[in-house]
Amino acid sequence: MRHPVFDDRRSAGTQLGAVAARLALDRPVVLGLPRGGIPVAAELARGIRAPLDAIVVRKLGVPQQPELAMGAIGEEGVVVVNDEVVRASRVDDDAFGEVVRRERDVLDRTSAAIRAVRPREPLAGVTAVIVDDGIATGATIRAAIEVARANAVGRVVIATPVAPPEVAAALGAIADVVICLMKPERFRSVGQWYEHFGPVSQADVLELLERFATAGPS
Repeated sequence: MRHPVFDDRRSAGTQLGAVAARLALDRPVVLGLPRGGIPVAAELARGIRAPLDAIVVRKLGVPQQPELAMGAIGEEGVVVVNDEVVRASRVDDDAFGEVVRRERDVLDRTSAAIRAVRPREPLAGVTAVIVDDGIATGATIRAAIEVARANAVGRVVIATPVAPPEVAAALGAIADVVICLMKPERFRSVGQWYEHFGPVSQADVLELLERFATAGPS
């Protein structure tokens, strides 16, 4: 049985913003994960009157087990490697490089479209507030955390409307703060917690980022 709690991504972002505002974060920059995280992030950014940007990342999955992350890539050539997973999975340099090339191609296309309307926000020393519309396994958010750390952010805050309790707890061990409005024990999918959970197009993402960059968080 489906029990939606949030009307849509915007309403979820408004609720997250109200919680984040009470934390009085130092130099926050809100980083939404394209695509579904951007509408949530936009409302959160308005709530705390912070800049909005996207954090464009790609998880590097083990070739035979794509859900298992052996690293992550981000913009400007950032590559994060989980040496332990690489060794345990016996991924050689050629296989690793092939995954990086494939994922870099996708990342570069996404990044080029976004940066045409929203230049990258400097991240060194800021509080990076990384936002998604929900977290199921945490793999992509972990990739975003690693990329944010590689960009020398000061602190990492994860903000999401919903995640399984064990995933939220695991993220709490690697982020400075986790804001999670709901931690349901029976978690099947992110969409089950929304009344309206339609797809977010690239055009939607670009429009939000461009509008925010022009008008600010007002």
